[in-house]
Amino acid sequence: MMRCVILFCAFALLTSAALGHHGWGSYDASKPVTVTGPIVTAKFENPHATITVRGNDKVWTVTLAPPSRMSSRGATEKIVAVGQNVSAYGYPSTVEKDEMRAERITVNGKTYEMR
Repeated sequence: MMRCVILFCAFALLTSAALGHHGWGSYDASKPVTVTGPIVTAKFENPHATITVRGNDKVWTVTLAPPSRMSSRGATEKIVAVGQNVSAYGYPSTVEKDEMRAERITVNGKTYEMR
């Protein structure tokens, strides 16, 4: 009986984690974009940090890496902050207008890899 409970809990945990995370299939890697401008908003929270950037043509929502990965690579919450100028290179969403997934960002002349 205990074995069944443990197996059920493990299955539930794995299933909820998989359902809670989205795939990257909704981004078009064949059409890379670079968005440059000031950071308007910043959220440094799981599952992925996000920023909005006022680009030349519109305000973009930029999906970044998980906060733990960003911090380990030096892209801390203080670096990726409102008011900083950023250049984000990545792929536009095929689902959400004005949204992209960043492969890398550059802030204050330093480039941070997101993947």
